[in-house]
Amino acid sequence: MILNALALGMAYALVALGFVLALNASGAVNFAHGGLVVLGGAAAVLADTWTGLPGPLLLPLVAVMLGAAGMIVARVAILPLLQRPPEATFVATIALAAIIEQSLMLTMGSAPRTAPSLAGSGALEIAGVAVGRQPLAIVLVSALLVAAVWFVLERTQVGRRMRAVAADRAMARAVGIPVARYVLLSLALAGALAGVAGQLLGHQFLIVPTGGSGHMLRAYIAVALGGWGSVPGAVLGALGIGLFETFGAAWLGDAWAEAALYIAVLVVLSMRPQGLFGEPAGRRA
Repeated sequence: MILNALALGMAYALVALGFVLALNASGAVNFAHGGLVVLGGAAAVLADTWTGLPGPLLLPLVAVMLGAAGMIVARVAILPLLQRPPEATFVATIALAAIIEQSLMLTMGSAPRTAPSLAGSGALEIAGVAVGRQPLAIVLVSALLVAAVWFVLERTQVGRRMRAVAADRAMARAVGIPVARYVLLSLALAGALAGVAGQLLGHQFLIVPTGGSGHMLRAYIAVALGGWGSVPGAVLGALGIGLFETFGAAWLGDAWAEAALYIAVLVVLSMRPQGLFGEPAGRRA
């Protein structure tokens, strides 16, 4: 059960990480992000049907496809509105989310689909303990991607420029950083992470066109818990949600576990409104 909880939390972490990258780059919530997760699962199903490739080889293909989708979101709903109030981006991305959902309904129907498995069924025996192949693969792949994103953001010139754009677009533009290019790059990376998460989650929890709102809500909660705009906070918040959902469902049932999650979020935010890793509003630059 612990491995399943970690697998769920790490898949959520990819969703939340993409969400916070888009948030920091654009300065507004991308409400189409949950739709991109579902689109990633649907892309994996279609690519599997067309190519017959195994799950591990589909993963980079889905990442590229959803990276391109993230760039389209940036071009259509974010870059043209950078100088407008955040509410304009909210409305534009909500419209895109509705377009994605309805397009999937028309092309795939409302019946749930299953994304291809990453590592197949069955279990491995490690130190005398049976470990499921699929959840282990999800944990390893997700951890590798989270570490890769951290390395890019913290140890490369590209990452430093992305963080500069996230911190202050006007100042970044003044020192010669092409802001639009790095916003586009951030949204492409966010889309790729959403696509990978969509394939990983789509095998265990099925793919339905209306599932984007659930992914969006969990990403929003993870970011609020971890600290608005905090990359490590988003990852840890998502891990917490995965652990809470798994053990809560085992002990309380799905409905009560979901209710308990929202109550826990309210309690945490009432005690620490800035989230676990966020700064109080008075201390922000």
